[in-house]
Amino acid sequence: MKIYRYLSLFLAIVVVFPLVSSTLYAADTNIKIVLDGKAIQGDAAPYITSDTNVTMVPLRLISENMGAEIAWDQTSSTVTITHGNDKLVLTAGQPTATVNSKSVALDTSVQIKNGRVMVPLRFIGEGLGLGVNWNQSTQTVTLTTGGGSGSSTGSADGKGSTLNASPSTKPTGNGTTASKELRGAWISTVFNLDWPSSSNAAKQKQEFSKQLDDLQSMGMNAVFVQVRPSGDALYQSATMPWSKFLTGTQGKNPGYDPLEYMVSEAHKRGMEIHAWFNPFRATTDSKTATLASNHVVRQHPDWVIYFDGKYYINPGIPAARQSIIDTVMEVVNNYDVDGVHMDDYFYPSSETSSKKFNDDKAYTAYKGNSTSKSEWRRNNINSFVRDLGKSIHASKPSVRFGISPFGVWRNKSNDITGSDTKAGVTAYDSMYADTRTWIKNGWIDYIAPQVYWSFSLPAAHYDKVVDWWANETKNTGVDLYIGQAIYKINTPEIGWNTSNEIINQMKYNEKYSNIKGSIFFSYKDLKKNPLDIVSKLKSYWNL
Repeated sequence: MKIYRYLSLFLAIVVVFPLVSSTLYAADTNIKIVLDGKAIQGDAAPYITSDTNVTMVPLRLISENMGAEIAWDQTSSTVTITHGNDKLVLTAGQPTATVNSKSVALDTSVQIKNGRVMVPLRFIGEGLGLGVNWNQSTQTVTLTTGGGSGSSTGSADGKGSTLNASPSTKPTGNGTTASKELRGAWISTVFNLDWPSSSNAAKQKQEFSKQLDDLQSMGMNAVFVQVRPSGDALYQSATMPWSKFLTGTQGKNPGYDPLEYMVSEAHKRGMEIHAWFNPFRATTDSKTATLASNHVVRQHPDWVIYFDGKYYINPGIPAARQSIIDTVMEVVNNYDVDGVHMDDYFYPSSETSSKKFNDDKAYTAYKGNSTSKSEWRRNNINSFVRDLGKSIHASKPSVRFGISPFGVWRNKSNDITGSDTKAGVTAYDSMYADTRTWIKNGWIDYIAPQVYWSFSLPAAHYDKVVDWWANETKNTGVDLYIGQAIYKINTPEIGWNTSNEIINQMKYNEKYSNIKGSIFFSYKDLKKNPLDIVSKLKSYWNL
């Protein structure tokens, strides 16, 4: 879906601190360190590395102030830091460290300076479960253990956040939404990413039921299941073929109704189930010979555009938009789903000046009073969202309609009301998804932006993106859920060398009463349990 792993083109692995004047980070910078409101210091002054902009502190500061046990091996220049069940091992000159025996990448490892062993503060602090905040104006690093909070003015190391407040509402642990906090997981069917792994109907049922049990045991109370991955269906449709991801052959009946089974199993466990649609993706590749005869590419070749190796349904054609609404309404009217969920497959975000999405013919035919193609495209998506919302609410007011857009609406550099980000792709300009209009007009019931970045990423700090969405949805009646990137834990992207990143993000969300929960991408990544994130989630939820 929405994984956007290629976004490294603008969210590349960058330095831990924002790019500011290099003189600010000279070795003799007067850096203050505060732990739970008390100033602390070691036997040497902290400094910031000139090449990687990482705050280094003396090893003794860790042992004397953070309650950790320290072992230093002079022969191998290796430090071992143990605190409770956490064990961190760093070796001078090595690009990786281990956290609880798992290898993670480092920007800077152990250094020896003036006879003192110096270690990277953020890596150690977060590895020990501390909140780490940086105040640029006062040159102060604030560390917080349980119950504390930090604030930020400016943002070095990328954390301007409140990190350790106790959750205001704790789940009951019984898989229901009695806590009014949604804890969801996406279950992706495209390419069989999460489900199903077999074409056998009995095994598919068994596997899905097991996934629900797994998720419920982790504390989840909702699933968002992809039922329209590419112009096809995981439900009985009068207009679309059965998905090839069920049987290996598009159009082949799987022998049962998967969505009917999934709804029954979810409700049996007291879990919400939202039917997730990829609205305008027609295919995942260029192959057309294996498409079913009633697939949109074959039925309406005038509705589709071949672009970037796959087919898209053209949002500029009114009849094409209505066909998608019609198939969504099949689900609303025929299945007891709790919600209809859209991801960000609107216009393709990979369009460039030299690689065009060729909708000129539709623009000429349907532009009406639009003054530009960009305005026309946004109007097309707005019309689709408005009309679909009206149809859902008129048919079944209890079914909630939500969309999970790309995490950045617009950058402040393009629009003063945008977020303080430097994203290379934005929902408004790249996908023509004007989320602000949807929220303002109440066309949707909830929005779940994909905030798939860490606090430490200069191009899109997690806290800055969440702040923008919280302000955007405040007092609108549109609930805000945060889409969170379990799949990035223990990857080289900056900030993801510890699973505490997710926990700190969720703690930050508590700052806003209109954030009603989180949705995690995706089941298989939760099942992998990178860096023991599941036990940390359960602890956070008091399960």
